[in-house]
Amino acid sequence: MASEKCFAKGSSAPGLVAKGQIRLYSMRFCPFAHRTRQVLHAKGIKHDTVNINLKDKPEWFLKKNPLGLVPTLETSSGQVIYESPITCDYLDEVYTDKKLLPADPFQKAQQKMMLENFSKVTPYFYKIPMGKKNGEDISVLEGELKEKFVKLNEDLVNKKFFGGNAITMIDYMMWPWFERLEIFELKHCLDGTPELKKWTEHMSEDQTVKATMFPTETYKAFYKTYADGKPNYDYGL
Repeated sequence: MASEKCFAKGSSAPGLVAKGQIRLYSMRFCPFAHRTRQVLHAKGIKHDTVNINLKDKPEWFLKKNPLGLVPTLETSSGQVIYESPITCDYLDEVYTDKKLLPADPFQKAQQKMMLENFSKVTPYFYKIPMGKKNGEDISVLEGELKEKFVKLNEDLVNKKFFGGNAITMIDYMMWPWFERLEIFELKHCLDGTPELKKWTEHMSEDQTVKATMFPTETYKAFYKTYADGKPNYDYGL
């Protein structure tokens, strides 16, 4: 179901979630939903995916999640969970195979602090391209983003991934924005951060990352429709 066209206002609600499965309400190109798609894949969780038209949301979806945001999870008993870090933590707690969060409370807290810090980085991925589109001077914003990347680079000294030598939850939480660096024309902001650049190379080799990514040209085509104010959520289908 992951490649199905999105549901819009006026559409009929999908059927009940199958017993023993979980459903993800998503949008194919959303970086926040991308986090949850990665966790579902990495942990091998049986699920189905229902894509939502975020500009023209179905009424039935707003009843499940009044905020109308993706990702949203729904269990076979009708429980609804939303907000990307919360959905990912929930999946890691409920499906105990291949834990992505550390068991140690301090290490877990460290990852949550890193994620909180990273939430201050993601707005630059939108501010800079939109500023450029509007003909604004983006040099200050780019300088600030480079500073943020330098701090992330420091976190990776003597480490392959942010949690150590293996991919953990924090890597999947950050990756969707780095996968989009080229589309947002921000790849040059990695200059001067060799450890962070190496991390992006290691992440690109991960099977889950490969399975949940889109070709650069597909991203570019979608984000053009997004920037023009007419997002084509079904691009490429």
